[in-house]
Amino acid sequence: MSSPCRRLVTHAAVAALLALGPLAPAAGQAQTEFEPGFSAAFLSGRVAAGANDFAQMAQSYDIALHSDPENPGFLELAMQGHVMSGNFDRAAELAARSMAHGAASQVAAVILQADEFRRGAYEAASAAISDGRRTGPLSDAMAVAWAQVGQGRMSDALEAFDSAIDERAELAPFALFHKAMALAVAGDMEQAAEILRGEDHGPVNLSRRGVLAQMTILSQLGLFDEAIALSVAIFGNAPDEDVAELVAELEAGRAVPFTTVRSARDGMAEAYFTLAGALIGERGDWQPIIYAQLALALNPEHGDAILLTGQLMERAEQFALADQVYAMMPADHPQALAAELGRANALFQSGATEDAIARLEALARERSESVLVASTLGDMLRREERFAEAVEAYDRAIALIDEIEERHWVLLYTRAIALERVGNWDRAEPEFRRVLEFVPDEPQVLNYLGYSLIEKRTNLDEALDMIERAVEGEPDSGYITDSLGWAYYRLGRFDEAVPVMERAVELLPRDPILNDHLGDVYYAVGREREARFQWRRALSFGPHPDLDMDLVRRKLEIGKDAALEEFGVTQ
Repeated sequence: MSSPCRRLVTHAAVAALLALGPLAPAAGQAQTEFEPGFSAAFLSGRVAAGANDFAQMAQSYDIALHSDPENPGFLELAMQGHVMSGNFDRAAELAARSMAHGAASQVAAVILQADEFRRGAYEAASAAISDGRRTGPLSDAMAVAWAQVGQGRMSDALEAFDSAIDERAELAPFALFHKAMALAVAGDMEQAAEILRGEDHGPVNLSRRGVLAQMTILSQLGLFDEAIALSVAIFGNAPDEDVAELVAELEAGRAVPFTTVRSARDGMAEAYFTLAGALIGERGDWQPIIYAQLALALNPEHGDAILLTGQLMERAEQFALADQVYAMMPADHPQALAAELGRANALFQSGATEDAIARLEALARERSESVLVASTLGDMLRREERFAEAVEAYDRAIALIDEIEERHWVLLYTRAIALERVGNWDRAEPEFRRVLEFVPDEPQVLNYLGYSLIEKRTNLDEALDMIERAVEGEPDSGYITDSLGWAYYRLGRFDEAVPVMERAVELLPRDPILNDHLGDVYYAVGREREARFQWRRALSFGPHPDLDMDLVRRKLEIGKDAALEEFGVTQ
């Protein structure tokens, strides 16, 4: 997709933005009288921008604007802070001020465009584009077309969609989807379905959401078998809960109301949502968040936009904002469960692990039939090393599955890990082997089982074969390479272990376990000085739950063999 004509501003460009509105007056200008608190607001704003703290950024630059109300940098950053933290009304107000001062950026332009659609000012949205206000190729093209829909001019709207399709090949798949949505809004389900099939008009850009829209349109035409076949082709026989609910309606022969896009305002929200998803790139990039928030400003019940925005907030480590966004999901929405899981994950990532687990436990009681909730709880408990509780959660999840299939291998694998960590090897080993029946070449499973067998000093030849296959599958994995080196070490093949273990440490130079292992390998081949160096590195990178720091210290103090004997460790 082409880049917007003027790039949105990220926190990396804060300094350049601020330079647009210098604090020191030019010669001949009156000295600006800054209000008390300005310096603190200015500095806190810069820190907030660098930390992606959008709410604080908005607040700080609002204060700065009291002292310097026409500073384009302050206007821009306050505006972006407000739109990203979900305060669209204030963002639109600042965008209008920026435009009035002749310093409007592409961010201001797209916020004003969204505001016009939000207010139903479709004629103004069209006129602004004609007058040269540009937001980007896709958003402008779709705004022209959807504004015509909003004014009841469907023929003009279809011409506008066709112009976008004909004039810009890269926009055609997106414009075709939007044209189909506009036809569906107008009640022409037959023509909409024809476009979405992607056969006569060219390929259509269909996201997960687009496929669901296509299924509902087909149901409106009574084409239930085609809709069900589409679901199976895209989502398989065990789809997510919202898809399963839709399929159940189709199987019952009931037409499902088309609600993906209900108006021109919704149509423009869809365009912003498309851009949000397409522009996800570097973590420091604010563009996807801005477009996702614009989609929500126009359609607050857009389930996919809620989930995407929440995930983007988590990615930016703005967990309170993520929770705020997830909470927008209506309780009766088909994606309500996904939003609740998102809220729990945001809590967990924020460090409130007990609250996150408590929320999931409550959700598990409420949704006692949900495999996803039980398995997610198991995953969270496992990450917290509460392995016994994790096993219980995984057991509940697996008990809810009528027939275990290949698609369940990750759930079986994570339960096997939890079982191994609580010392229940009698249950864990057959579980690992069961997983390998489904995915015989999966490197992570081969590595975990192979390494475990090495540590237990059983089936060493089989274990080595597993780990060698794992390395073939993921040659750049430091952990798997470490397993291979450790297997050679356990088998007494010390010279072969050295280069492999060195490669592992090269891949993960700061891992304490790998450095300790390399120290042991060096010691085994008589390179004691290098061994001591690696043990010191292991201590410097510790602690680690699987590293006995006291044992490593004793290896440095009295030597490896004496330390192992003292600690009762057999190698």
